[in-house]
Amino acid sequence: MAELSKPKLSYRTADGDECIVPLDRVRTRDLATAAPWRTLRSYRGQPHYSGMYWSATTGTHVVYESRLELARLLLADFDPAVVNILAQPFQLSVQVSNTAV
Repeated sequence: MAELSKPKLSYRTADGDECIVPLDRVRTRDLATAAPWRTLRSYRGQPHYSGMYWSATTGTHVVYESRLELARLLLADFDPAVVNILAQPFQLSVQVSNTAV
C-alpha cells in the first residue's frame, strides 16, 4: 500500500524568496502576492499556445500556457465578482512511498 507524506505547497514571494509550507498552513494573503511559480516558455514548434494577457482586474500581465487558460482568464477578467487573478502561484508536492503489507 502506498503511503503519502503531508502535502507541501511552495510559492515565491514578490521578492523571489521561496517559501515551503504544509498545505494546511497556507494563508490566502501570502498567495495573493506570490510571483508565478513557473515562467513562460516559448519555442518554435511547441504543441501549446502560451502568452501573456493584460488583465484589467490586476492591472498587470497574467501568463497562460493554453487557449483554455486564456479563455478562463477572459471570463474571470470580465466578472465583476473577481477581485484578483493569479497565474500558477504555487507548486503542490507530496512524497509517495510504496510499502509492502
